[in-house]
Amino acid sequence: MDAFTLSLAYGLLNISKRKIYLTSLLVGAFHFIMPLLGNILGKIIREYIGFESKYVLIIVLTLILIEMIRSLKEEKTEYNLSILNILIFSLLVSIDSFSLGIGINYITENIYLASIIFSFLSSLFTFLGFRLGKYLSIKAEKQAKYFGIVILFTVIIYFLCKH
Repeated sequence: MDAFTLSLAYGLLNISKRKIYLTSLLVGAFHFIMPLLGNILGKIIREYIGFESKYVLIIVLTLILIEMIRSLKEEKTEYNLSILNILIFSLLVSIDSFSLGIGINYITENIYLASIIFSFLSSLFTFLGFRLGKYLSIKAEKQAKYFGIVILFTVIIYFLCKH
């Protein structure tokens, strides 16, 4: 759902179809790889580093929120999502699936099938988020951007308050 929410917000920025497809595929690839890596290395990293991905996500959401607020003043142009931004986006929405890999053995013995299903669904939700965001930006233009800003702000507050 975090991939859907972020792609919905980016979809409001008028991303090209090529970048939507590329981002959706990369999100799926990361959602395949991360549980496998989590299964192998997650327990060690969690014990020794104590990584809290919540704060990274809050920072990313805040940066997107700032970009959305800035885009209110601009004319409707296509937002150039760079390859680096696509990779960072894909990695950040997939970090939580790394922790899934730690306990995936308790859910199923077929880790690869679970990762394939997870990958497919995350790609699909990312694509749908982009398409819905693009549709909303065409139909409602500024109102959709305001709606996206309110959604992102609410998500940021939720993650800040979540324990």
